[in-house]
Amino acid sequence: MESASQHSAACPQRIETGEITKSPFAQIVIELTQAEYIQLKWDANYWKGQYHQAKQKNEDLKLELESAQARIRDLKQRLFGKKTEKGVAKRNSSGRHNHTDTPRPRGQQKGSKGHGRTPRPDLPIIEEEHDIAAENTLCLVCTKPYKLLSQTEDSNIVEIKVNSYIRRVKRKVTVQGCQCEGVTGLITAPPAPRLIPKSGIGISVWREVLLNKFLFSRALNNLCTDYTHRGLCIAPGTLTGGLQKIAPLFEPLVNELVKKQLTEDLFHNDETGWKVFEIIEGKTGYRWWLWVTQSRSVVYYILAPSRSGDIPIKYFSGLDKHLEQVIVVCDRYKGYIRLAREIPQIILAFCWAHVRRDFLDAARSYPKLEAWMLDWVELIAELYHLNKQRLKEWDETKSLETQNQDFKQHHQALAQASQKMKERYAHLLEAEKENKNLERIQCKILNSLNNHWKGLMVFVLNPQVPMDNNTAERRMRNPGMGRKNYYGSGSQWSARLAAMMFSLFQTILLWGLNPHHWLHDYLDACANNGGQPPSDIRPFIPWMMSESRKQQLSKPLPELTATPLESEQPQSP
Repeated sequence: MESASQHSAACPQRIETGEITKSPFAQIVIELTQAEYIQLKWDANYWKGQYHQAKQKNEDLKLELESAQARIRDLKQRLFGKKTEKGVAKRNSSGRHNHTDTPRPRGQQKGSKGHGRTPRPDLPIIEEEHDIAAENTLCLVCTKPYKLLSQTEDSNIVEIKVNSYIRRVKRKVTVQGCQCEGVTGLITAPPAPRLIPKSGIGISVWREVLLNKFLFSRALNNLCTDYTHRGLCIAPGTLTGGLQKIAPLFEPLVNELVKKQLTEDLFHNDETGWKVFEIIEGKTGYRWWLWVTQSRSVVYYILAPSRSGDIPIKYFSGLDKHLEQVIVVCDRYKGYIRLAREIPQIILAFCWAHVRRDFLDAARSYPKLEAWMLDWVELIAELYHLNKQRLKEWDETKSLETQNQDFKQHHQALAQASQKMKERYAHLLEAEKENKNLERIQCKILNSLNNHWKGLMVFVLNPQVPMDNNTAERRMRNPGMGRKNYYGSGSQWSARLAAMMFSLFQTILLWGLNPHHWLHDYLDACANNGGQPPSDIRPFIPWMMSESRKQQLSKPLPELTATPLESEQPQSP
């Protein structure tokens, strides 16, 4: 007869299912000592625990493997796949997703009417005559000359001429022609205005350096090499030292930008990494953060050593106290959530593009969930379409209640579509609590959608608020190119200058002004003021300018000519 322990080991499955109770062996009584009984119970509980731990570990490893494989698919897509989200798989008439549809090619479409050559009314015209060769002016038969007509056949060719030159300023000197005492013996014409006293570098060089580095994202070494090939040999250290000296000239302008922006009530915010290669006590590494805040009138950048929520909180704490409600369009970064908690008048409008990206990333990473994810992408596309139709009829001078009937119809359709989406994800999350039929990534995305729903719906009652944060992200492209080309800033003063120039140039572009013309006028005004900011900066602030001034600065910089020496007035040395 086999022992009880042997019988239990031989039939574990029958014991668990209760089939052993139907066996004749169920009637057999086996005597055990208390110690043996306790040992058997302990062994059974131990191995049951080990089994459950192994089973749970196996499930965790499966989830970890699935997550790792999804991450690999996502990284492969980022590295080797298409870099745009426009080519999202579309459904065909049978309701299935079709991956073979090719998007319309970019640029001028074949067969469409062109717009002709671009007019360039602001460019000067330099005429040149091309004569006919002598052998072509005689008749080949009788050798009589052709008659020259007064008309010409004209064609235009656009050219660019960039050259460096030296301004040799000759200051006239007069000597005393009398014997009178108490008067100056020599009188010399005044020196030419300089941005940096006693510097041999003119305004046009500083204008080109600032524009090339902070608007066109060129590194100083690259720029110096280019200038050397054009005959202007200049060291990067010379330019760096000069930039440090002229940096304070832009402080008054940036202060005006901040004052203006903090009186407005709609902002677009974003942040990205930046490097400042200076060791700072208490900070590890060179990683800084570039923050951008765009309003209706101003684009303002801040370079800070951290990504802490303290940065936007400190800035927005200076908001005009008369503002009852301020809307900040942003992503779902926790620092902005803290901002809204600290400053109650701020309402966050979250970005739908980031929500859409959640579904697209999951569709690429989890192929078996692709159809489910792309269904949500189509729902988001419907919201974009309805909002676009609504904005076509929107009059920003009127309230929601006084808009025309077409606007109200589109507005109602948008509100209904939003409500249906909310009911759909709420139903799925409620069913998940009971049935557990969703994958972990599905629950994660739907929970994020639910947690940020209030901020995602701000645009519905506020048509002036866009659905996404693309406005701020576009403002990061220019600094992003600079970060790629010259890696960042070499010191804190350089970082401060970069933030100021990014702010000024992007604000100037926002107002439709020509940055070449605007910057030259401002540097010229500083030079005429002895290398200091002009006492009146209103002619250089876009919202303080007259319309005629705006029209003037929106044009290309006119060709400059040297001031005749005869017009210079003599002064004492």
